[in-house]
Amino acid sequence: MKPIAIVQHEADVGPGHFAAHLEVRGWSYELIRVFDGVRIPHTANLYSGICSLGGSMSANDDLPWIDGELALLRDADRLGVAIIGHCLGGQLLAKALGAPVTRNAMKEIGWSEVEVDNAELAREWIGNEPAFELFQWHGDTFDLPAGARRFLTSRLCANQAFVVDREHHAHLGMQFHVEMTPQLVNAWVTDPRGAHEIDEAFQRQGGSGVQRVEEIVLNVDERAQRMSRLADRIYQRWLRGTRS
Repeated sequence: MKPIAIVQHEADVGPGHFAAHLEVRGWSYELIRVFDGVRIPHTANLYSGICSLGGSMSANDDLPWIDGELALLRDADRLGVAIIGHCLGGQLLAKALGAPVTRNAMKEIGWSEVEVDNAELAREWIGNEPAFELFQWHGDTFDLPAGARRFLTSRLCANQAFVVDREHHAHLGMQFHVEMTPQLVNAWVTDPRGAHEIDEAFQRQGGSGVQRVEEIVLNVDERAQRMSRLADRIYQRWLRGTRS
């Protein structure tokens, strides 16, 4: 079985529960640490699937690896290799498939409710619950690529999750961070840059869409555990489309 490629854009934005899900089930993976200068592979044919993680940058930034990752995602689509994108990764997937990425009206930072808006599709990926509390940290948002179907939405950011079905697999783009663990949450909010971004966005938005640090870490173990159960359903469904 070929490994899953996990593209990691920043040192503190690791694969979290996604890697744990793979390890428990015996899936191999390869971390592509672009922040360490590791080159993006020229072809997706080396992998059974591609996972793109988050990051504080924009999919529209002029960074040396962005074009290479977009090319890798397009190559994966051409070759029939399934893609899953988390936050920035979801934006990069949308952009690779031809959809624009723009500033959202407001930043979303912290735990927020995400609602189902396509019950039939949601049932296939996440079950029958109508809404979930998920972790957010983003200022941009993606439009839907051609042929994409959205199944999750929220009050402040309409496009929260989409699926692009192909013949034997599906690409999944998510705006939220379903991969988060308590350790990752605590690391982000205690980092001086993260704490500054929270304070700045909270003041600018009058508290709408942004939680204070003490709200984010409240009951973080229980919240992350609930979200991880949802993530397991998402990941297991996505892995059905990966190839040997």
